[in-house]
Amino acid sequence: MSKIPDDLRYTEDHEYVKTSPDPAIVHVGITDHAQSELGDVVYVELPKPGATLGSGEAFGTIEAVKAVSDLLTPVAGTVTEVNATLASDPALVNRDPYGDGWMIKLRVKNPADLATLLGSAEYKKHVGE
Repeated sequence: MSKIPDDLRYTEDHEYVKTSPDPAIVHVGITDHAQSELGDVVYVELPKPGATLGSGEAFGTIEAVKAVSDLLTPVAGTVTEVNATLASDPALVNRDPYGDGWMIKLRVKNPADLATLLGSAEYKKHVGE
């Protein structure tokens, strides 16, 4: 059974959004469910800080032993930081997807858009848990 924290928002494509002390900045990564489905992550390609992304737009790719998948932006915004540690340790996504395995920090264009994402109960139902 996957870990699905109650304090995060989720997409149907298995990305999560975690708020920060600055309500306009969020952490984005993939869910525990997604990393377990992918298997051992061997490479993560992320955008450069300053990239402007639309909701649902690919912000990078994740490569695992089983597959290569696009990473999709949950809400529109501008990348403020990428997790550089993933370049040398992509398996951090497997070990700690909601903590040190985050992928990008995003300055959200419209914070109200976060309310359109799935809550934990909705995401649990989406993944069949």
